Amino acid sequence: MLNTREFQLENLDEVANQILENATSKTILFYGEMGAGKTTLIKALVKALGCDDDVSSPTFSIVNEYSVNDGLVYHFDFYRLNDEEEAYNFGIEDYLESGAWLFIEWPERVKHILENESCNRLTLESLDSKTRSIKFTTH
Repeated sequence: MLNTREFQLENLDEVANQILENATSKTILFYGEMGAGKTTLIKALVKALGCDDDVSSPTFSIVNEYSVNDGLVYHFDFYRLNDEEEAYNFGIEDYLESGAWLFIEWPERVKHILENESCNRLTLESLDSKTRSIKFTTH
């Protein structure tokens, strides 16, 4: 487990590498207010996994896929989901069983679907324009 700590955005690549080194699951749940930096951190994680694609928020598409060195990353943004049934409709179970990296923003929107999954939890808080607080919990 990484303790709660503060970091500067200029050290984002280092933080991403530490998360990947400490992850006990390929599923990471991202918690934090709008604008806390969840997507920015996910961009750094995808880069650290070996992808140079332009990583963007899947707010409207719900999921983006990226090829990385050891397979795939699926980046989810569930902010616009109305209910968990929508996640079932696009096949969330297939993604959960894929063995790929899953980076999930707004996981509280599908909490019942994820309750039995092995996941890491990451909470971000914006302290100012250049500083974030991060708490990374492994299960």
